[in-house]
Amino acid sequence: MESMDETPGEWVRLSKLMAGRGLCSRREADDLIKRGWVFVDGERVSELGVRVPPQARVTLSPEARRLQGERVTVVLHKPLGYVSGQPEPGYQPAASLIRADTQFGAAGTRRFQPGMLKGLAPAGRLDIDSTGLLVLTQDGRIARQLIGGDGAVEKEYLVRVAGRLVENGLALLSHGLELDGRQLRPAQVEWINRDQLRFVLREGRKRQIRRMCEQVGLRVTGLKRIRIGRVCLGDLSSGQWRFLGENESFV
Repeated sequence: MESMDETPGEWVRLSKLMAGRGLCSRREADDLIKRGWVFVDGERVSELGVRVPPQARVTLSPEARRLQGERVTVVLHKPLGYVSGQPEPGYQPAASLIRADTQFGAAGTRRFQPGMLKGLAPAGRLDIDSTGLLVLTQDGRIARQLIGGDGAVEKEYLVRVAGRLVENGLALLSHGLELDGRQLRPAQVEWINRDQLRFVLREGRKRQIRRMCEQVGLRVTGLKRIRIGRVCLGDLSSGQWRFLGENESFV
């Protein structure tokens, strides 16, 4: 490793490399580096801003791995009228539902503690007028998986619609529409019944499904997310939440 002034141009910041490999978020990487819990090719690194070769072997100390294991991720069934992130006037943030009395299946499982709310943030968003699966986490690795933008994680929705679908509309919804001047990625779209569609997307533009439907003559009257990657909404009732299981993963 070398100082930033001496580093070859192709070298990268250690925090960026760690985030790119899914070890943590860049913010968490800086924290772990400051604590001296990061090793590059067996050498401890504690200086922020260090650049390393892209092929460097990066490992975490037992303390860092233990800290990551203690970070909380929850799965929430968000009701209508709650915002995913920052509260808006007259509305409550979804995180306000993470309480002991709303925990699903608490008997015999890990129990809620108020300290778990510190740093708990939504990994992705769900519109205020949409319901279903919302993930909140303290773990930067999971946040990166879900909002990293590489399209690796599928998200499945049940969408109730009204209106008359234009000719070839289902094919257009599957692949052929643009939003904000950019082509949308291919999606899986199919009818479930006469007024409900199933969408599977690998991206999340702002109000994407509603805007897609508007382009083909449909109006969304209800939208519910039921799956993110391998994790399903399951038996959670509206307003209930649970911890992500130790053996569960989104990818």
